Amino acid sequence: MPNIIREKSYAFSLKIISLYRELAEKKEFIVSKQLLRSGTSIGANIEEALAGQSRKDFHAKLTIAFKEAKETNYWLRLLRDSGLAGSNLSSHLQDSDELIRILNAITRKTKYPKVSAQLKASNS
Repeated sequence: MPNIIREKSYAFSLKIISLYRELAEKKEFIVSKQLLRSGTSIGANIEEALAGQSRKDFHAKLTIAFKEAKETNYWLRLLRDSGLAGSNLSSHLQDSDELIRILNAITRKTKYPKVSAQLKASNS
C-alpha cells in the first residue's frame, strides 16, 4: 500500500540533493549544506517514525520531521530572497509547504487522537 508522506518526502529529498549539487557548482557551500541536511532529514525521520515501536515514538519522529520541514522552508526562502540560488525555487517551496501541512496534520492527530476523533465526529 502506498504511503503518501513517505513517497513525497523521498521525492523531495531527491530534489534537494539536485539543488545542492547546483549550488555547490556555484561554490555556495554554507546555506546549501544546511539545506541538504534538513531537507533530507525529513524523509529519514519519516522512515524512522514508520518503524516506531509505539505511538509516542511515532509521534516524536514525525515531530522532528515537521521541524526539519520548517527549517528547510526557511533555507529555501533565504536562498530565494538572497539571490544565492539561480534557479526558480517556487516548486521546492510548494513541496516544502505541502510536507509541512501534511506533517502538521499527522502530528496533531497522533498527539490528540481522542480530540481529533471528537472534532471529526462533530463536523460530520
